[in-house]
Amino acid sequence: MRNKMCLFLFLFFMECYLAMARGIVVQQKSEAAIPVTTLSPPEGNTTFIDGTTWCVVLAGVSQADLQNALDWACGLGMADCTAIQHGGPCFEPDTLVSHASFAFNSYYQINGNSDIACNFGGTAALTKHNPSYGKCVYSTSGSLVASAPASLRKHNQNLVWSKLAALLLLSYFWM
Repeated sequence: MRNKMCLFLFLFFMECYLAMARGIVVQQKSEAAIPVTTLSPPEGNTTFIDGTTWCVVLAGVSQADLQNALDWACGLGMADCTAIQHGGPCFEPDTLVSHASFAFNSYYQINGNSDIACNFGGTAALTKHNPSYGKCVYSTSGSLVASAPASLRKHNQNLVWSKLAALLLLSYFWM
């Protein structure tokens, strides 16, 4: 039982650490964003060649492959998937295709709009048609959530650390 609790604490701490590290990276990106005039687009970047592009689900892919790609994008890929959570502006329609398209685009925009950032094991493709609908706005390279106010990022960091503190207190009294 003690080993399971130690493992759980370790995994939770790693989750907190990664969440904090992600917040730091986002903060650095938004503060360091200085427009630079370039004569040619970066390798693989299609946004500057033919206008704005979005990354969405490729028609006809299997549900299993799509679910795996969505899990990766919202997990290890660290895409911002908060809008597709229950109650979020992009939760409806509650379909795998809709949620995966939003997550894929989030990852694509955060990772420099390169072709390789819109692959997801062959389950995604680029489009020039804006997939936004209603209150659900798909980000573009200039509208990323990375530019969220520092107060919002700080709130998320405080929430992570308060969860960690509560868990540590609970484990102290439980062991």
